Amino acid sequence: MKHKMQHSLVALGVIVALAGCSSDDDDNSQGVTADFTLQLLHVADMDGSNSTVLENAGNFAALVEGFTSQNADNTLFLSSGDNYIPGSRYDAADDDSMASVAGIEVPGVARADIAMLNAMGLQASAVGNHDLDGGSSEFASIISQDGNYPGAQFPYLSANLDFTTDSNTAGLVADAGMDASDLSNKLTASTVIEVNGEKIGIVGITTPTNDDITTVDDITVYPANDDINDLAAIVQTEVDALTAAGINKIIALAHMQSISYELELAELLKDVDIIVAGGSNTLLANDDDRLWDGDTAADSYPIMKTDANGNDVAVVNVDADYKYLGRLVVGFDAEGNLLADTISSDTSGPVITDDEMVAATEGAVANDSVDAIVTAINDVLVTSESNIVGHTDVYLNGTRGYVRTEETNLGNLSADANLWYAQLHDNTVLMSLKNGGGIRADIGYSAYPAGSTDPEDLTYYPPAAYAAAGKEEGDISQYDIQTALAFNNGLSVFDLTGSELWDILEYGVAGVENISGSFHQVAGVCFTYDASKTARVADAETDVVTTPGERVQTIIVDTDGNGVCDEASDDVVMKDGTMMLGSSVYRTVSLDYLASSAPYPCDGDDCTNQVQLGDDMTTDPQLSSFAETGSEQDALAEYLQAFHPDSNASYSTNDSIDGGAADVRVVRLD
Repeated sequence: MKHKMQHSLVALGVIVALAGCSSDDDDNSQGVTADFTLQLLHVADMDGSNSTVLENAGNFAALVEGFTSQNADNTLFLSSGDNYIPGSRYDAADDDSMASVAGIEVPGVARADIAMLNAMGLQASAVGNHDLDGGSSEFASIISQDGNYPGAQFPYLSANLDFTTDSNTAGLVADAGMDASDLSNKLTASTVIEVNGEKIGIVGITTPTNDDITTVDDITVYPANDDINDLAAIVQTEVDALTAAGINKIIALAHMQSISYELELAELLKDVDIIVAGGSNTLLANDDDRLWDGDTAADSYPIMKTDANGNDVAVVNVDADYKYLGRLVVGFDAEGNLLADTISSDTSGPVITDDEMVAATEGAVANDSVDAIVTAINDVLVTSESNIVGHTDVYLNGTRGYVRTEETNLGNLSADANLWYAQLHDNTVLMSLKNGGGIRADIGYSAYPAGSTDPEDLTYYPPAAYAAAGKEEGDISQYDIQTALAFNNGLSVFDLTGSELWDILEYGVAGVENISGSFHQVAGVCFTYDASKTARVADAETDVVTTPGERVQTIIVDTDGNGVCDEASDDVVMKDGTMMLGSSVYRTVSLDYLASSAPYPCDGDDCTNQVQLGDDMTTDPQLSSFAETGSEQDALAEYLQAFHPDSNASYSTNDSIDGGAADVRVVRLD
């Protein structure tokens, strides 16, 4: 077990030379001595817009090559999870044409994303929630070898997921603490990677809410109560095993969904030197870091914390989708203590992945394998971009920070489509509920006018033209819908009482401060809430509500179906925080994934009068056929074809971010 001593900060902004520092002392002019210097390259959350990921992947790979070649003996390259997401890019890798692409060769979902990471030399990854969105069987097929498809040539790590309880993943489990070079296609809690003669321990951490936000099947998620102190205890066991084996430099790859939790873990754990955060798309940067237009830093890079033993811990993260390569250059003393004074903004921070940075980076050369994979996926996606299903004159806001905290026009459009679609099957359906976390991308884009970086000048546009696919500006394609609604959940119709509706809406606004994906986008119902009031709390293991919540103040169901919530003509279910119509019953459509999860009152298909829309839905207009009948993608495509098929009948309701009217369906009072 190593014993660390807290080091005082004697000099900030010291640049530590990387060459030859694994055994000889590296003394700098400020008096800080590093016996070993590490260059950590990191990435996470390549789960957003397909176009952004594919546009940036080539430059990202070139920069990995550049910085690695500059410091080949001292570099680690790691991911904190969410290396892919279901959607059109995910599915494109399963196209027959991928059989001719080196690194894939055997088509299968998500294999293009894994092949790119293999080609870049990724050495280990945490398990993120989206890595499991396809279920445990699909996850196993993505990381396993399959004929000429090599699978993940790096281990996936999580100290708090038990893969042995699931038949699909049990055979991939390896002992913790093994060398990463022996762990291709494997799942384990921790690994060891030797860097210039120094052994670095890597531990994986996954949000304990994974059993609520993705498809874990029979994988067991710990702790069952989601308590962060209990999670820290689980992780500490793995860390202690590494330190007992003589490892005195440890990195945690943590996919916690909100960086606030990684910051908490930093103070609860002992002997962890660096935490690479994941799942929150948090951009950490310093004043001298060049960022993409429109991006702003949430905090400095890195965020320094003090662990439970009083030692320094560096917490790092950068924004997603290959927009930035994270780079931390840091020194350690002979006892393995991280030396905070060796971290300089000159050598550490987010590295923008634009052409200018590639040109300026010594050794940054094209990765031919990555470029070939990107080209092949783009060729497949052109087909989906060619299938035009609707038209909009305005930007459709699917940005994470908006759809998870407030009403947006894309949220409204998708909820409206689900309501209309369900009413084709059952005209008694009154309400549509869906989670903001299920909207994965905008339909449209934003940009600054030439010469401006003033946030007030940011301008929003409808989808851009794509000449290769015959797509004109404003056209909404199959690709757009598959990207925005990447999970393509089925739709379920069931009955809700007024009290059940209130509990569901309370659940949705309880996590608004943490940009929780449970926030609701709605149609056929309006509600107000006050986030300064008490939030709903439920026991993570039993789903029993321990604090009912007091945030939702008013709920009105549009019972006359005119699209306007009116106290005089519609049902006022709640007013000023007082339940008025708790026992009234309302026919509702939602995503089948939500309907089968707490706090929805269903468990599988046993909700009151529950119907799963699907192939037996004879009322499907069949105006669009790329998505399964009864799915949210089909609902939106059919709705657009029926009401906004082209420029003569465009969708034209601006989002409030783009100068549109104030939100009326979901109103935050505080």
